Amino acid sequence: MKKYSMETMVGIFVVVGLICIGYLSVRLGKVALFHQNTYTLYARFTSADGLRVGSPVEVFGIEAGKITYLGIDSERQAALVALSLRKDVKTYRDATAAIKTMGLLGDKYLKIDPGGAEEPLKSGDTITNTTALLDIEGLIGQYIFGQVKTKTPSGDETGREK
Repeated sequence: MKKYSMETMVGIFVVVGLICIGYLSVRLGKVALFHQNTYTLYARFTSADGLRVGSPVEVFGIEAGKITYLGIDSERQAALVALSLRKDVKTYRDATAAIKTMGLLGDKYLKIDPGGAEEPLKSGDTITNTTALLDIEGLIGQYIFGQVKTKTPSGDETGREK
């Protein structure tokens, strides 16, 4: 009789342990199983260089969502980015989206200026005002190899020659 009660206690302990591990995995992994507190917006960029699925989306400098999809819009010849924002974060028709860098050489993230127009964006809408990241590497390469145009004091453009 005592043998069965010990096995039962061990079984209960194992089940409780597995439930705790599952709960912590879901909470720490930021996985939403039962309810979605987010809505999806889209943005089109000339280049989504450096963005990844899971990259943060910031509004007013605070992380308010993440990028959920990166693809190509063949019709408009642009990079299509889907982002998931918390429902308590409101964006409007005049919202802007810009790709930014964390630090000098850091990861890329999406910065949203929510705008202030009267009509808010709904799930599935597209942010039309977007700015791609400036290609610093390309500019440095052009400067090194003498392909940068500079302006003279008279306003004329000249190529930098070596």
